[in-house]
Amino acid sequence: MSKPIDITIRPIRREDAQAFNEIRRTYSVMRNTLALMSDRVDKTESMLASLGENDYMFVAETNNNGEKDVIGFAGLHVNSSPRLRHSAEIGISVAENYQGRGVGKKLMEQLLDIADNWIMLARVGLEVIVDNEKGLNLYKKLGFEIEGTKKYAVIRDGKFEDVYIMGRYNKNLI
Repeated sequence: MSKPIDITIRPIRREDAQAFNEIRRTYSVMRNTLALMSDRVDKTESMLASLGENDYMFVAETNNNGEKDVIGFAGLHVNSSPRLRHSAEIGISVAENYQGRGVGKKLMEQLLDIADNWIMLARVGLEVIVDNEKGLNLYKKLGFEIEGTKKYAVIRDGKFEDVYIMGRYNKNLI
């Protein structure tokens, strides 16, 4: 494990679109995410502009010789259906050079604090490719449990891969 670094967690802004794309296009991030990447910054800007009241997105930022660099991001989407409003889905990506240095943990803790203490969610879920050991270890440390497996759920490097469905429950509410 590399040395932890000083980071700031803040809400994502439209001008973060370029950094967002750069992080998601790196091989180690791309191979462990379920989304298809876009090189078009305007698509990412549109996605960021369309975030609604059920969306919470944050970036991790570090100071690199006086320049602030975005090194990761995470989002939480609260389900809008009345019967599902007690739950949300979460996703995270950390720049390759900063993985294993506490960035993902800080981003996840920010989102879980919102989920547990501000919007009172009973359940937070996520999906992770079964061989993403770094992700699995982090999620388990933060209280997520494997609920099941989606077979052949994602295409990666020309092959179908399985995905774990994971959940974390606010024991104070259920």
